[in-house]
Amino acid sequence: MQSPDRFLTRSLATAMCLCFCASTLPQPALAASAAFDRSAPKPGELNSDERVLHALNRFTFGVRPGDLEAVKAMGPGSAGLDRWFAQQLHPASIDNSALQIKLAEYPAMQWSSEDILARLPSGAVIRQVIDGKAAMPSAGAVHTVYANQVARVSYKREQDKAKQQNAATSAAPGPNAMAAASAMSAAPVQQPQMAANSMNGQASSAQPAAVNGMAAPVAQPAEPLIEPGFVDSILALPPSRRVQALTALPEPRFDAFLKALKGPQRATLLAGLSPDLRETVGALENPEKVVVDELLSQRLTRDIYSEAQLQEVMTDFWFNHFNVYLRKDEATPYYLVSYERDVIRPNSLGKFEDLLEAVAHSPAMLLYLDNSSSTGPDSTSAEKAAQTAAKKGNKKFKAEGLNENYARELMELHTLGVNGGYSQADVIQAARILTGWTVDRPQRGGGFKFDANRHEPGTNKVMGKKFKDKGEQEGRDLLHYLSTRPATAKFISRKLAIRFVSDDPPQSLVDRMAKTFLHSDGDIAAVLETLYHSPEFWSANTYRAKIKTPLEYVVSAARASNANIASMQPLMNALRDMGMPLYGSIPPTGYKWDAADWVSTGALVNRMNFALSLTANRLNGITTKWPEPVNAVPSAVMQPDAQRPSPESEEARLESLLVGGGVSETTRSAVLQQFAEQAATVQPAAPDTPMQADRLRTGGKQVVVVPSVFRAQPNHLPPPQPIEKQDQILAGLLLGSPEFQRR
Repeated sequence: MQSPDRFLTRSLATAMCLCFCASTLPQPALAASAAFDRSAPKPGELNSDERVLHALNRFTFGVRPGDLEAVKAMGPGSAGLDRWFAQQLHPASIDNSALQIKLAEYPAMQWSSEDILARLPSGAVIRQVIDGKAAMPSAGAVHTVYANQVARVSYKREQDKAKQQNAATSAAPGPNAMAAASAMSAAPVQQPQMAANSMNGQASSAQPAAVNGMAAPVAQPAEPLIEPGFVDSILALPPSRRVQALTALPEPRFDAFLKALKGPQRATLLAGLSPDLRETVGALENPEKVVVDELLSQRLTRDIYSEAQLQEVMTDFWFNHFNVYLRKDEATPYYLVSYERDVIRPNSLGKFEDLLEAVAHSPAMLLYLDNSSSTGPDSTSAEKAAQTAAKKGNKKFKAEGLNENYARELMELHTLGVNGGYSQADVIQAARILTGWTVDRPQRGGGFKFDANRHEPGTNKVMGKKFKDKGEQEGRDLLHYLSTRPATAKFISRKLAIRFVSDDPPQSLVDRMAKTFLHSDGDIAAVLETLYHSPEFWSANTYRAKIKTPLEYVVSAARASNANIASMQPLMNALRDMGMPLYGSIPPTGYKWDAADWVSTGALVNRMNFALSLTANRLNGITTKWPEPVNAVPSAVMQPDAQRPSPESEEARLESLLVGGGVSETTRSAVLQQFAEQAATVQPAAPDTPMQADRLRTGGKQVVVVPSVFRAQPNHLPPPQPIEKQDQILAGLLLGSPEFQRR
């Protein structure tokens, strides 16, 4: 008998072949939907429904069932689409109350950077507390969060110190080395008494005893015994008392409690907790992880559920343009909350100069590109440092000096572009102008600070223009100059055209957008209006001509399937597997939008795996349910096969729901053929059957392990009925189709 895994492997191979050949596919046959306009357009033009779908695919994160009809209902002909686009350009006019309810699940995302670091401390904050440079909160759950982290960091320090001592002793063996090693192995190991005083905020500094001059190895603290029934007694408490009980546990016992949780008990632990209480439980375990998880979750929540879709698409565009890597340092995740919320999103459809200046003043950017440490070589700060070093006779003194990173990326990536007419000398002059632009108390969440003592004095010249020494204003003048250059207008317009039109946009369109940019003082909404009203955008050649990035693919699949999402973690995992983790681009260039960066055998297999797992409810915390066909016998009481909807009718129904505009006959035939082969041979695996796996070979190389979608459901759902199983497979294949992977 053929295994379900082998069926999926063949399905994946078929889908990949379709994707690689997609550029040669004929225009897809339209979905079997009476609402879809089949009127023949003029040569080279889109018909009315194709125009709506084209706009929805380019200006949103994907079409949801009913979106086409909703836009058409806004007015006859093109009026409805024009009205929808105008509304998207003004997000404040859109009712997003449903989104706000979902965002309330992430309380920390509304706090300032300073508050987040104070309540959900980073490793740097904890080290300051241990070193006596910062105070620990005196009481409450926040105190316990600090106490837990202090105990963990203190223990890690003790481990590292013992390893260093042992390594140093081993590197210089003496006459007693063998005896010392023997004594060390024979001596009883003292357990460090960590967190014994965690409730009063003191971590023990006791060190393990040394043996004959060699430090004893640091062992893990004795595992606190979790007595039988203790976990159940905690889980049985009402939500608020449950969290109070956890807060009262000292760190070793709290960690032991977490390790003792089995399977669904972790879900039970969080059941019924308010967002604030759930956040507290997470902070007791790992406060920085809470910040990162909420940051990623709120982003995906906005992308999937926001009605102001163009604002979210532009937020993604500008964050990528002004990229900041999540793991630059320990403070960056905390600063990214404000960076996206207060800098990028509110300026995403406004004036480019306002956005550029907000980015330049952002601690996230100043830390990421190291401008916060840049010091003018002739500044007051540099002179004082040199004088102090001279008095101390420090001949090896080296000043912090000028850092060119931000100035270079400001010109190359943020404004003018690599061929924008500037030189290395201009980069150095711009860096001198921007000295003193730094961050106040970065490890504690401070904001922008202009430090006049670090600012380079004197007049500087950039691209032939002189900038007089005016302190912070000198930098503002530079930003204004760069934001209004014709090279900037062309560079930004081309990037927008690549994002919304094609990988190689027509120069005529770029020139028209750049002209609008200059005449409107960099009004982003006006530039997008020019793009929207351009014939190049509406050309039939642009329809489904863009390959979705992993983010666009994952989010559009969630939107198209109307998935019920209780946890965004599976979507984060999928993006990581596809090579596009949120905030995960290390270089300042950000991610690319070209098809060449996202089309490969392994990437397409990952997409198909994700689609099949999504539609079969194999992603923990995410469920999909396919509406019953009209007038069908409910699947729960499905009678013999004769009463069951045919695969052909179900494919047509699901195609109209999931793939706006339908799929080609080639894709449709492949989907039905694969389904027919599976239905004839595959039996579902028992819920406790170990996962089987086949490896798809491409060019002789094993590239992927394909899991079965028939194993026990992680969402505790009953086994699917035959019609449900049929719909799950068909829907997964359609979401993996080349037509869905294009926009």
